[in-house]
Amino acid sequence: MAKKTCKNITILGEEIVPGKKKFLTLDAARLHTYTKIEVPVVVERAKKDGPVLLLTAGIHGNELNGIEIVRGLLAKKYTRPDAGMVISIPTVNVFGFINQTREFPDGKDLNRVFPGTRKGSLASIFAHHLMNEILPQVDYCIDFHTGGARRFNSSQIRISKGNEELFKLAEVFSPRFIVYTAQRDKSFREAATKSGKKVLLFEGGKSHDFNQRITTRGMLGTLKVMHHLGMRDFSEEIANYDFPPPVVIKESSWVRAKQGGLFRFFVKDGSKVEKGQVVGTISDPYGRFEFKVKIPESGYIIGLNHEPVVYKGDALLHLGVV
Repeated sequence: MAKKTCKNITILGEEIVPGKKKFLTLDAARLHTYTKIEVPVVVERAKKDGPVLLLTAGIHGNELNGIEIVRGLLAKKYTRPDAGMVISIPTVNVFGFINQTREFPDGKDLNRVFPGTRKGSLASIFAHHLMNEILPQVDYCIDFHTGGARRFNSSQIRISKGNEELFKLAEVFSPRFIVYTAQRDKSFREAATKSGKKVLLFEGGKSHDFNQRITTRGMLGTLKVMHHLGMRDFSEEIANYDFPPPVVIKESSWVRAKQGGLFRFFVKDGSKVEKGQVVGTISDPYGRFEFKVKIPESGYIIGLNHEPVVYKGDALLHLGVV
């Protein structure tokens, strides 16, 4: 049973009154110029008690699809619950968002320093404040990510094996794939899970890019989860979409380039592929050779490298096996 909202809730030093919306700022870290890193936090609380849902995006500042998903939810006022509370942080790594970089200002990957420490690196200090000033109020979290570099991920929810409630929520979200993956050491997902929170990690699209197919799936999935948790009736909004049940991926691995050159692919992300199927070619720039890229075992393409120039050993496609 999720923790219910209570009469007195304080977040970042501000009292959150039932039925009200608050724009807050998480400013736990400073740059070398002593300028604060101010991260906007939008809190919307219903008059009625219910679950508390946290929406986070932009932990990696150049992963824009998640930011667009949360922005769209806020703009359409879908984050106003009839029960419980929604906390939205569209740009967790706002400095990385401004500079369109993955990292935090100190060069650290913010998603590798959780739960953070009060006296650690700049990223670690920020992670510590996020964990201690916002997360204690939360029951559920949807953390939005994209593929790194030029890797395009099909819409997928990543969860750990053995958690039936998370699996049910992932089914409700209705992505293209549900992928069983181990938690990354010192990631936000790992730290929040250890704190007793239910975390769905959404992956979709690639960095430095918007993709309407992905953002629509992400927004709709969030509405479905809120509807399922009894936070708001979205029957009308979700009635127009009829996605097939998600494919459950139990294992996955990357197919890597056996030689460098110009890579072109013949398949779409999300496609079902068969063992031995030719899904692309790698050639030199001068027309002297062209090697076929074949699938080592049957499965689904859950991620695809959109980089046209690859080196030997580069990841070409992420193959999921059911």
